Amino acid sequence: MKLGTANCEVEAFACPVTFTVDVIGGKWKALILFHLMSGTKRFNELRRLVPEVTQRMLTLQLRELETDRVIHREIYREVPPKVEYSLTELGKTLVPLINAMREWGAVHEEAILKFRLEAQGLDETMTSETV
Repeated sequence: MKLGTANCEVEAFACPVTFTVDVIGGKWKALILFHLMSGTKRFNELRRLVPEVTQRMLTLQLRELETDRVIHREIYREVPPKVEYSLTELGKTLVPLINAMREWGAVHEEAILKFRLEAQGLDETMTSETV
């Protein structure tokens, strides 16, 4: 369902979990938020903290988080230009969720990686048997 005026539509979500995943989901947003929990960061700091993300994708993810007002972007008018990102009050409400995700990952990472290895072994066995 869409809400809004003729010029601007915004999607409405029936499920709060779906909405939350829309706001912080994806491969990089939760990681960006995790790093911003420790304080304000400049763009290149975030790039160093998350080296696997491309510059373009980091920019897109930051813009989406800024649009949702989960993070604040502060632009300093100086040469060279300086831009800093920080959590907003709304963004700070996500800290318990990000911490819970971190804790869950720490507790279950070993078992899940084992399950994945087992599944790869089964897939390889099934593939070689059917050939």
